Amino acid sequence: MENVNLLITFIGLTAFAVVIQACILVALYLAVRKTSARMEALATDIRTKALPTVDAAHNLLVELRPKVESIAENLSHSAITVRAQIERLDATVSDVIDRTRLQVIRADEIVSRTLDRVEETSDFVQHTVISPVKQLAGLVSGLTVGLDAFFRRRKGPQRSQPQTEDEELFI
Repeated sequence: MENVNLLITFIGLTAFAVVIQACILVALYLAVRKTSARMEALATDIRTKALPTVDAAHNLLVELRPKVESIAENLSHSAITVRAQIERLDATVSDVIDRTRLQVIRADEIVSRTLDRVEETSDFVQHTVISPVKQLAGLVSGLTVGLDAFFRRRKGPQRSQPQTEDEELFI
């Protein structure tokens, strides 16, 4: 009898465990059903709200792709053209700078030669014109003083002449 009691206890415990498992399974079923309902509602929201936006974005991308490709191609062509123009401008500016440099050197040489010639001419005029004129002026001055002294002596002693204001002020 002891075995029978033990058997009944095990059967009771097993029945109790089966009931608990059944309750857990019912709870899992309800939770999955509730989650499934939420997922279906979310999927419906996505279909009604997000999918039209995604379709519109896709259509927009399909429409804009050729335009964007054209713009990119035009930008590439423009960049190549600008680069070529800048290279031409650089070559032109370099040529202008080189020519200007040569002209400045040439102008410097012309000015230097002109100044040398002016200096040579000045020296020539000094030696050929001014020196003889100074010598002649000195000779005339000497003759004038000599003649003045000669004629003063002949006339006799003269009283001293009053000095002019300039001579009085001169120290």
